[in-house]
Amino acid sequence: MMNCWKSININKQYGKRWVNLISCFTALVTFILLYVPFSMLHQGNTVSDSGITLFLIAIILLPTLHSLLHILPLIMINRRINLIINRKKALPIFTFHTDAHIKKYAYILSALAPTIVITVPGILASILFPSIHVYFLLITSLNIGLSFLDFLIIRHILRAPKHSFVEKDEEGFDILLKAN
Repeated sequence: MMNCWKSININKQYGKRWVNLISCFTALVTFILLYVPFSMLHQGNTVSDSGITLFLIAIILLPTLHSLLHILPLIMINRRINLIINRKKALPIFTFHTDAHIKKYAYILSALAPTIVITVPGILASILFPSIHVYFLLITSLNIGLSFLDFLIIRHILRAPKHSFVEKDEEGFDILLKAN
């Protein structure tokens, strides 16, 4: 038996416009903070426009990949989830709901997965490919902007008691504690 410690609906609590605005701001600041040191690192190199086609494809696929990477850690630990595919635009966005609760740290791993899996290779590629480093930095920055919502959720979950569980539904998520 579980007791609900806290129910969180990010859209109700913060507002969708505010979250989107801060996400865009986070992406912009991230790009500025990454671009300055990388432009100093690659001073002698000119930026090539040869990667523009792949960059545009990556930008189009980024939200889909980001949403899919949230689900991948849960699949890897054999958690049962209900996969929901939203097709608002041309490409799908994946979300999930859980039938059962997930341990706090497994949910945090799921929330951090897109940030880690896309950001680390993006920064490494920016170092390895100086002629197209700007494209990798833009993709990395946009991904970190998309991750702002994940960081808000992680902030709430980290404040929860140590042995808590998380259950995600359509409205948001609940932080649960085992009943004594």
